[in-house]
Amino acid sequence: MSYFLNIYIMVVDNLSNATIYFSLHPLFKKAFDFIKTQDMEKIEPGSTQLEGDSLKVSVSETKMKTKSEAKLEIHQKYIDIQIPIKQKETFGWSSSTHLKNSVKGYDAINDIEFFNDVPSTYFTILPGEFAIFFPEDGHAPLIGEGETKKIIIKVAVM
Repeated sequence: MSYFLNIYIMVVDNLSNATIYFSLHPLFKKAFDFIKTQDMEKIEPGSTQLEGDSLKVSVSETKMKTKSEAKLEIHQKYIDIQIPIKQKETFGWSSSTHLKNSVKGYDAINDIEFFNDVPSTYFTILPGEFAIFFPEDGHAPLIGEGETKKIIIKVAVM
């Protein structure tokens, strides 16, 4: 029997260890199984729905930002699994309980709220690694230099 707690912590790990986290959400296995089938060198930008609106994958190529340009963001309806493909990526992080300076409030249509608060910590992940951000995790992605390619998986909160 499996029990799900409503307490989550941000996860940072190597893709080879993804199976450890399957029990955190019923759709994590499907998300990581999809990633295993992809050729990361050849994956094209775009979006794919794996399980309707409950599990969506986006591949994007975008310009990285400085720490001062990157805004902390939170999501209420989705958990983010972020995987850099092209180069390392630094993230800012802060617990959502510490976020006080909302830019424009919560945008329910796009499930995002940006904040002007400063992250409490920064960490860097490499291609082949991933970060999972739960609704409690304020995160400032895309910190680095140049352009990057990454995968963002949106997993609906259940």
